[in-house]
Parts: sequence; C-alpha cells; structure tokens
Amino acid sequence: MSLPIFIVDAFTSQPFSGNPAAVVMLKHEIPSELMTKIAAEMNLSETAFVLANPPNRFVLRWFTPRVEVSLCGHATIATAHVLFSEYGYQRETIEFETLSGILRATRRGEEISLDFPLDNPVDPQAVPAELLAALGLEHYVAAFWGQKTNKLVFHVKDELIVRALKPDFQRMSQLALPEVKGVGVTAPGKDKYDFVSRYFNPWAGINEDPVTGSVHTLLASYWSRLLGKNELFAFQASARGGELRLFTRADGRVDICGGAVLVVRGEITL
Repeated sequence: MSLPIFIVDAFTSQPFSGNPAAVVMLKHEIPSELMTKIAAEMNLSETAFVLANPPNRFVLRWFTPRVEVSLCGHATIATAHVLFSEYGYQRETIEFETLSGILRATRRGEEISLDFPLDNPVDPQAVPAELLAALGLEHYVAAFWGQKTNKLVFHVKDELIVRALKPDFQRMSQLALPEVKGVGVTAPGKDKYDFVSRYFNPWAGINEDPVTGSVHTLLASYWSRLLGKNELFAFQASARGGELRLFTRADGRVDICGGAVLVVRGEITL
C-alpha cells in the first residue's frame, strides 16, 4: 500500500524556513502504532495524518517521532495548505476533528488562519531548579503555566537572552517532569515584533521546535494581557525562524495566522 505524503514549511513564505511538517493523506484508518512508525521515519517535529469524514470535515491527528500530541499548529497549517493547493478544496474554511475538539483553518490571502482555543496562563506550583540549570537560565522575570496545554514558559527581560540560550537537551530529557508538555522562553520583541520566543520538548523527541503554534495559544494570552492589545506579531527565534500573527478574541479563542510553502510531494510505501 502507498499513501500520498507531502512536506510543507509552515509559518513562512520562503522554503527551508519556518517549521516543516509531513502530511499523510489516508484512504482509511490505520493503526496508531503505524502512524508512530511513519512519524519516526519522517523525523520531523510533527507528522499529520488526515482522513476525509464526509461531507465537509476531516479527521486530523498529529504525531512527533515518539508520541501523539493533542494540539499542533504548524502541522494543521501544513494540512490545510495541502488540501487547498493540492486537492482543490473549494470552501474558505476547513473543519478538522481533533483531540482538541473541532478546529478550523481559513484562507486569508496568502496566509492560513487557525481558530484555536486560547490557553490561560497561571502561576506554576513550582519551578524545578534542575530545569533552569538544564536550560542555562539564571534569571527570569516571571514563569507561567498553561492550564490547557501544560506548557511551562519563562519570561526573561531581553530578546538576546532568548536567542543566546544553549540548553542541555540530554540533561533536560533525563528530568522526571511528567506534567511538563514542553518548555518555552519568551521576551519582549524589538523592532516590528511584539515578542519573541523559543520552545523545547526533548521529552517528546523534539529538542527545539522551529515554530510552535500550540505554545502561542498560551503566549498570545500572556502577552495580550501584559501589553494590553489583542493583535500581536510574534517571532519564534529558532535557527529556521518563523513569524506568527495572533488575534486574541473575547470568546476564549485565538486566530493564529501564518504562511505555508510546499517543498516535497510524493508517496510513502507501507
């Protein structure tokens, strides 16, 4: 059996930047174990698996090289881009059935906008000193925890600190932090960006994720409150880098907007 597979760079308008995701188009359901093996073979931050659910909805699942995740932004943008550009989906909005409920992706000119649940930042119960040491982080302004995503984020005073971090990923992965679903570091942006960030999750097989939609459901909530604005322009300062436009809404949702570029189309043989 062979299945169509694509690789799309998301949150960018240029190939070989942003965050690459594989998108596998399923003809029927396949076992989760097989999805995990395919994701490990692709060895990208996420591989998306999409199955049509007539008349106008799709089932969408996301896998890192190790585990299934409940929310992923860049692979959702990648999937929507494939459906729009490669399969000629005609409606402006695509609905996906996911582990995080019904998610929508809408064409906005050259970008795709994701309608995601906004996360609520709260004070963490404790900040492990071992984690700070593994991150190489000596000081921070604030720490906050995502009630929905279970992501832990540190706010530091300067963008240069974010960019200069060199975490010890082996040391991080050895820490027993089962409640932590990834760690972010963020700071106020300079020039055109409201804030910058980086995101690490060696526990899921992703040392550093190039651009992460899911953590921005939390970052958007935090920075929107801190800056007193509902429209934000963010940059994730990984080696590849990527831009996100964020619109927080009064209904507890956030629109996450970014571009996408197809770089590979082919088939995977099973």
